[in-house]
Amino acid sequence: MSTNIMPEDEHIKKAVKWISAGLSENDNEPLPVLIEKAVFKFDLSPKDADFLVGFFGKRNQNKVT
Repeated sequence: MSTNIMPEDEHIKKAVKWISAGLSENDNEPLPVLIEKAVFKFDLSPKDADFLVGFFGKRNQNKVT
């Protein structure tokens, strides 16, 4: 079984790009706030929101501090 890194749904792809841009532009905006805004902006489902939390959570774990 393979794991999908990026979903195929265009709304999710747009949300990931939008959140990524928000993180790079404004370090003061907490990730949960950006995700919540993206859910409303891109009309995402709770399942999509869970995907975003997991996606960015894994991404943040891979960062070297």
